[in-house]
Amino acid sequence: MARDSKVWRCGKYELKFDRPRIMGVLNVTPDSFSDGGEHLDTDAAIAHGLKMLDDGADIIDVGGESTRPGFTPVDPDTEAQRVLPVVKALARAGAIVSIDTRHVEVAKAAVRVGASIVNDVTGFTDPRMVDFVKDSDCGLVVMHAGEVGEFERPRTHTAVQLDTSAAAFMAEKAREAEAAARALGATGKSKRAAKAKLISGMIQPLQPQLPFDAAAVGPNGDAAALGDESPAAESEVVALDMPQSAAVAAEPAVAGDDLASVMARSAARTGSGNRTSQLRRFTLPDSAPIMRRVMGFLSDQARALIHAGVDRERICLDPGPGFGKDANEDIVIQREMGKIASLGYPTLCAVSRKRLVGAIAGVEDAHDRDIATFGVCLGAIEQGANIVRVHDVAGFYQFLNGFWAIARPQPRRAYVALGSNKGQREENIRAARDLIAQIPMTCVSASSRIYESEPAYETRQPAFANAVVEIKTELAPLILLEELMKIEQKLGRTRGKGTRPNGPRVIDCDLLWMDNEIHGGEKLRLPHPGLGERDFVLVPLEDLMHNPARFFRYEGLDVKEPEDRVGHVVAELGTL
Repeated sequence: MARDSKVWRCGKYELKFDRPRIMGVLNVTPDSFSDGGEHLDTDAAIAHGLKMLDDGADIIDVGGESTRPGFTPVDPDTEAQRVLPVVKALARAGAIVSIDTRHVEVAKAAVRVGASIVNDVTGFTDPRMVDFVKDSDCGLVVMHAGEVGEFERPRTHTAVQLDTSAAAFMAEKAREAEAAARALGATGKSKRAAKAKLISGMIQPLQPQLPFDAAAVGPNGDAAALGDESPAAESEVVALDMPQSAAVAAEPAVAGDDLASVMARSAARTGSGNRTSQLRRFTLPDSAPIMRRVMGFLSDQARALIHAGVDRERICLDPGPGFGKDANEDIVIQREMGKIASLGYPTLCAVSRKRLVGAIAGVEDAHDRDIATFGVCLGAIEQGANIVRVHDVAGFYQFLNGFWAIARPQPRRAYVALGSNKGQREENIRAARDLIAQIPMTCVSASSRIYESEPAYETRQPAFANAVVEIKTELAPLILLEELMKIEQKLGRTRGKGTRPNGPRVIDCDLLWMDNEIHGGEKLRLPHPGLGERDFVLVPLEDLMHNPARFFRYEGLDVKEPEDRVGHVVAELGTL
């Protein structure tokens, strides 16, 4: 998968997937399973979000309500008070912000203050949420939350029947028999007799012929008992074979919030081990019914959103690991991520520090599961996942860059602006160009001429010499930026406290733009926020591309007319 042609449109941003994208987890909650309470303070949450951007995150996913098993529901007002200041601050810093919420009121407010993505744990089963997003342009993460999705789904559309098991077929026939008996006016006793006769006549032909081991076969060729034959054990097996919706109906309801009650039932059932405690011949359950359930829901919801008026390129799918599924089922789903990716939507892997990772790695403490998380995420990327949602952004960014450099050779075009107004201006620019050519996995493919320009922003200083070089690089943007900062230091420029950001300088190396890269934060903004207003950048770019103003406007930048720009070019100084 050297290049994935999928596109995810999220408000004013357009994410492309020639590289996997990293979504950083920012829980502004007191009770999240891994980092609850760490970022509940608004300032601490904003600082952590900015750090994740500088560590390599492409998206920050902000959540104000924990949905861990046994979670306490949060009302929309409380959730909004937690997340809105954080969303607003990160959006102002140029971040692509995702709001992780199931409340339409919170989603509306977050999008209004700058969020570009709505990540709905209930998979957009709330008609009010659908009404909101169909009239917006934000990106959507449709998540499968196990029983949550099936509990909510009838409110929006009729579900496709995906359960083809024998138990489901028998249950359907039993309902038909009961309806027929009722139509004929049969008594209660005759109804029960007719139903029992129908089921007893169907059990034999529907019973699968399993290849039992010799030790498990009785003297007459009958299957011998495996495990406990008590009525309790028998009822457990029946419950396991029931369609999921029937099993949910059989469990006692929990009062209160809909999602909370369903999640509580899921947690109780998963914790009991009932679903996987029966003896099996294989290490994991059959993938077919699990994937039919998950993919059926995701594709149903995606189609429902499209029919409601949502553009297909706004939709991303998340199978929802840890939600209404046990560890075995989650591992099956991660192994089959390629099937979800084949539906044609961007696909999210959100396994960070979750139970399935702990089960695989044998790690109890969620904070110690990051290394195993990276391995599971890499497996999902190999299966076609486009986005990974992680807590340890810095660690995964380093891990991904290491893997991608070796396994996915992929030179990308970028533009670097060079400027100097101290010392030998032209020689400084030529020296910077030569040092850029020495950066690992990078080459200089073209150079503009050198131009003289008026100072911009701070006008009381000497005129600048400026040029732009086109490079090809296999480095990630933040890694390339670090290399450019090293070149500035080597040529004698110092940055930091006590220096004037727009004052005189020996050399300035600005990363302007890179193929398919969008980035926000304090360390790096891509595309460069000043690109569209700087004459001393746009004029040299005309040597390297046809009509750069039109090109960058198509990329979504506000490119000003020549008379409205800063740092006007006044002369040509020669070739680079």
